[in-house]
Amino acid sequence: MTEPLDVPHLQRRLAEFAAARDWQPYHTPKNLVSALSVEASELVEIFQWLTPEESARVMADPDTAHRVTDEVADVLAYLLQLCEVLDIDALAALDAKIDRNEHRFPAP
Repeated sequence: MTEPLDVPHLQRRLAEFAAARDWQPYHTPKNLVSALSVEASELVEIFQWLTPEESARVMADPDTAHRVTDEVADVLAYLLQLCEVLDIDALAALDAKIDRNEHRFPAP
């Protein structure tokens, strides 16, 4: 039976992957934030010179779609690892942030 894809399961898989390679000493908040920034920049690079119309069609090209998907996965992996190290519940943090934004920016 396959485990469901949820944040705790993915964080466990990432932790096990790092542990199997003895990478935990390098997974400090500073290093994870740096890696997250690099991966986000690699995602930006794909879109950098596209027009708005081209960017809306980026997933139509299989090669570009694969690159975008891989970079999104890298960004999410580092973000989840950062949340694990700092003991942040990513979904609860996002839910709370949406609540704050609803108060800051009420709908007309």
